[in-house]
Amino acid sequence: MADRGIAFSDPMVRALLDRRKQQTRRLLSLRGHRTFSEFGPSDTPGYDWHFRRADGCWCDFHTADLPLPYAPGDRLYVLEAYYQFGHWEPVEGVLTKGGRQKWAFIGACQMVRFDEPGEYRKAMNREFPGVPCWYKRLGRFMPREFSRMFLVVTDVRVERVAAISEADARAEGLGDQELHGMEARGWFRDLWNSLHTAEGERWEDNPWVVAITFDVRRGNIDEVAG
Repeated sequence: MADRGIAFSDPMVRALLDRRKQQTRRLLSLRGHRTFSEFGPSDTPGYDWHFRRADGCWCDFHTADLPLPYAPGDRLYVLEAYYQFGHWEPVEGVLTKGGRQKWAFIGACQMVRFDEPGEYRKAMNREFPGVPCWYKRLGRFMPREFSRMFLVVTDVRVERVAAISEADARAEGLGDQELHGMEARGWFRDLWNSLHTAEGERWEDNPWVVAITFDVRRGNIDEVAG
């Protein structure tokens, strides 16, 4: 069992809070292999999957041994956009990769809010260094202790994104909105393409994905019993 963060957009966070979302699909990645190619069912008797490593060598795996980044029993704390009161300060002697002065956000307190404050800033304002204000922070910057819910993984499988069923498409967070005659798979196709625009990642490219099923738990992962 492992604990790790997982990011969601604002609409998907609402779907999690409403208990409409019990699945998520992420582009396939393999632990220990930053790059690989030609993933698919193995043609070696006794094995389920194979892929070609970056050095050109083939690897064959059983489903249970495939080095996926998620596994049943994992706890995934949700990373989402949030608001925090604080200010920005230059980091002395540190530059960005582009050679500019690096700045760091300093939280005024260990408290955050998820509803929009009456007045806030979306980005650093160099005109007022050290002046505290509410700032909107991206989910990828959220410390673990601020997460307000986590997911307990119950099932993980590998499939093509277009293999999703109607039931699974609804489990991806479909609400009661009018589909205008569209199937749930069509709704999910449009959602996927709104998030994945690069060649090889689009619905029409039908990439391999990791389909994760989970139970949603409210509260901080470190404060709520397993």
